[in-house]
Amino acid sequence: MIRSIFLGALLSSAVYGQNAPSSSKRGLVYVPNDKHPSDDSTWVSATSDLTWYYNYQSTPSTAFDNSTKLQFVPMLFGSSTTFLDDVTKQIKSGANISYVLAFNEPDGGSSTGGSSIPADMAAETWQREVEPLKAMGVKLGGPAVTGGPSGFTWLSNFFTACKGNCSVDFMPVHWYGNFEGLASHVGQVRGTYKNMTMWVTEYADNNVDLKESQSFYNQSSQFFDRIE
Repeated sequence: MIRSIFLGALLSSAVYGQNAPSSSKRGLVYVPNDKHPSDDSTWVSATSDLTWYYNYQSTPSTAFDNSTKLQFVPMLFGSSTTFLDDVTKQIKSGANISYVLAFNEPDGGSSTGGSSIPADMAAETWQREVEPLKAMGVKLGGPAVTGGPSGFTWLSNFFTACKGNCSVDFMPVHWYGNFEGLASHVGQVRGTYKNMTMWVTEYADNNVDLKESQSFYNQSSQFFDRIE
């Protein structure tokens, strides 16, 4: 099964359709901007089929405090000593925390949004901050590496360092490039991590115009919906 996440630049047909039905596959990565507060309501409108979101943080965005439409998915971005406490507090307060994400592009540098954390340090952090959530019924998303060869190498080193103590329930996937590359990368991830659910948590055909972006979005979303 693939859960796909929509990026804001690719959302025009999904968000502005007529009474779009919600889908557990449809999610959002979004960080509210005080300069554009009207954007916040777009994602929770009646025409949006989004059901969950993440914001690269362990705590939810206050912009969605009054919304019951979007379920929050906490993320452990990089190294942290407070992630477990942050998520535990939310669960104890009654929040519906069913999934968490971990390590945003750990094989990438900060200049491109990566957390740049060594695999052995990530394994140690996971076992301390993420693994205990399994006992609370939370499903654990593996590290969200880049779509390049370094991502597979980093993951291999991570699981070696874990020594069987990192219980990953699903694999996040990132891809930036054309549709053919996306489909090929998804196939490679599925072949490497067999029988594991996949969440595409960042994707785009970057550096193309709006028309090409819309075409990429239409083609990729149909592709994701065909895969179970």
